[in-house]
Amino acid sequence: MGRIYADIIIDISTEKLDRAFQYLVPEEIAGELQEGMEVTIPFGRGDSRRKGYVIGFSDTPDIEEERIKSIICINKTAVSAKGRVLTTAAWIKHRYGSTMINALRTVLPVKKKIKSSEYSTVCRNVTPDEILIEIRKLDPVRYISRIRILNALLEAKEIPQTMITDKLGVSPSVLKTLEKKGFIRIEKTREYRNPMPDLLGAGMNAKGIVELNDLQKSVVNGIREEISSGSQRPCLIRGVTGSGKTEVYMELIADTIKRGRQAIVLIPEIALTFQTLMRFYGRFGDRVSVIHSRLSDGERYDQYERAAAGKLDIMIGPRSALFTPFERLGMIIIDEEHETSYKSEKMPKYHAVEVAKYLAKREGAALIMGSATPSLNSYYKAKNGEYALFKMDMRAGEGRLPVSHIVDMRAELKAGNKSFLSRALADAIAKRNAAGEQSMLFVNRRGVAGFISCRSCGYVVKCPHCDVSMTQHLNGKLICHYCGHTEGMPSVCPKCNMRSIAGFRVGTEAVEKGLKEMYPGVGILRMDADTTKKKEDYEKILSAFANGEAQILIGTQMIVKGHDFPNVTLVGALAADMSLHAADYHAAERTFELIAQAAGRAGRGARKGEVFIQSYDPEHFALKCAAVHDYEGFYEQEITYRELADYPPVCHILVMQFFGRKQEDCMARAWEMAERAKALCDKTADMETERQSVIADEGGDLQIIGPAPAAIGRIKDIYRVGLYFKHEDVNLLTGLKDMAEKAQEQHFATPGDPEVSMQFDLDPVGMF
Repeated sequence: MGRIYADIIIDISTEKLDRAFQYLVPEEIAGELQEGMEVTIPFGRGDSRRKGYVIGFSDTPDIEEERIKSIICINKTAVSAKGRVLTTAAWIKHRYGSTMINALRTVLPVKKKIKSSEYSTVCRNVTPDEILIEIRKLDPVRYISRIRILNALLEAKEIPQTMITDKLGVSPSVLKTLEKKGFIRIEKTREYRNPMPDLLGAGMNAKGIVELNDLQKSVVNGIREEISSGSQRPCLIRGVTGSGKTEVYMELIADTIKRGRQAIVLIPEIALTFQTLMRFYGRFGDRVSVIHSRLSDGERYDQYERAAAGKLDIMIGPRSALFTPFERLGMIIIDEEHETSYKSEKMPKYHAVEVAKYLAKREGAALIMGSATPSLNSYYKAKNGEYALFKMDMRAGEGRLPVSHIVDMRAELKAGNKSFLSRALADAIAKRNAAGEQSMLFVNRRGVAGFISCRSCGYVVKCPHCDVSMTQHLNGKLICHYCGHTEGMPSVCPKCNMRSIAGFRVGTEAVEKGLKEMYPGVGILRMDADTTKKKEDYEKILSAFANGEAQILIGTQMIVKGHDFPNVTLVGALAADMSLHAADYHAAERTFELIAQAAGRAGRGARKGEVFIQSYDPEHFALKCAAVHDYEGFYEQEITYRELADYPPVCHILVMQFFGRKQEDCMARAWEMAERAKALCDKTADMETERQSVIADEGGDLQIIGPAPAAIGRIKDIYRVGLYFKHEDVNLLTGLKDMAEKAQEQHFATPGDPEVSMQFDLDPVGMF
């Protein structure tokens, strides 16, 4: 047998080592080693032990044989990255830019095997008559333990071993004797850790199959036709809050399970896990599970194993649940598809929607997305026929869309009200408290980096080049983080000349304190990052509110997503302007989504709902459309703006992000990449003669914006610089990424070059 060599990706997250290294496969493991396995190998001059993943084999050495080192051993406690996992990782690396090892870590939601537990069952191995004959033969004094077991097995075919050893007081040696004689057999069963131990009983009491209304049936039938046609178009459901999208999902998943296939359900927040699982358990039983970051290592590993072993039909969870190792994947559901949490903030910066499209196409699975406020990107594709569009414009059951009011906080200030609550909202809360109804107050903390606005007229300071708000820095300067434009902080409002211009912040803790002073004796709960540090905190707070233990729930955006509380008749949106004027072209879209989703929590039961939206910019179209649930009206205005400014979804954006110890090194590398990009796209502009802060191709092809310091220009003494590229063709931007990666390799190979690392973000959902 000839020598076998393995190509191995080293488990080190650095761009310098982002390639496969060849190792000799020792004969003693040659028959066992498979693609995807984790191994230990000697690496570097000191032969330090490192982990790595096998991504391929060869019988030909790439370098001199004497220089090739041997694999030390297979890491049998590690989870293998099998063929489909490797393929997915390679696609993510190519699409989004990353090291292969980071891509592998991403697609392996579980990294190591955890010792499993088992339970043993004592089973009758002969007929009852044979047991009776044996009992008659035994001396009742000498063999009392054997007789106890045999009598117990006359009543039941199988008994847990712990019951026999604990309650019957029988020793293991007695069991071994009966097993040798053939009267019993002991079966061992893998016992899986339950990630939600209190859920099964509660879930089984939940509603099972719900009769669909006519609108729901119409959508289900339409999607069935789309699937059966073989088009493989993703399906987008635009359904108002409370329209019953979850029942539609479950009906479609039931079809999938009948065909012997499995389903993944993505939800944007761990906070939604409890309610979602309750509903799915009620319909599908214990072949439903969940996987997310708050589970213990053992719980996560067991759910991964159950899925791989075919013991689950449905996996529910946030972004990482997408990589569940189902062998027969038939459907992917993405609920609240507009949510930014579906985009990874770490390398590789993949978007779950795009990865889901890739997986669905590869596996021949259906992709269903739903939202009351679809992302502009998805709705644009639906309008253009790339997605199949289905609409649900009415609430299911007794629920009706709430009545909304936009409160002008400028008028409140003029009237002498400096409270965080408008007078109308404060009165409405008092009425709900008296009536025994519940209220939710959403504190909009997005955009906390600090836009500057006038409290008298609502004017917001914006960049003259990019039409996004300027961000206030500690040195008092205002900076645009797209193009780097800088100006001083104005002392008076440029529009009305009043001295009411300043930054604005509000927090949940301060709101909680103020409410307790205003409404003494009223139960108040707060839900934010500080009160939900443990995995069970979400359930405790939501269960307490659902059970009526508090009349007011205060929270950040995590309380506005998908929750269903029939007794909530009032929602207040505080500081809507916080996201409306964030330094991001998504600002209007994010605000519309947040306010529309927040408003959707009111009036989901038989009682009418009411919503108060507090703003210093009450005429903004995003707020006006959200108040009346006018998604189409918002979309038409916002997409016009995106078309004029060449922002996604009309164009794609690639951000190259540079990190280094010196800002000038980061800027120099960014300028180099800008020049290389211009040359690659056959541009002839001579950028050496005049370097501007904003570079744009006037011909309308590739647009290059920046480079400019990031929103947070330095973290832990590492400087951060961003360079933006716009183009209609995502493949052209992927080509630019590939070009930049090759250029980085040249720098790594050149002694003395400044150490500047680089990351990529394709179609970012927030600013760098």
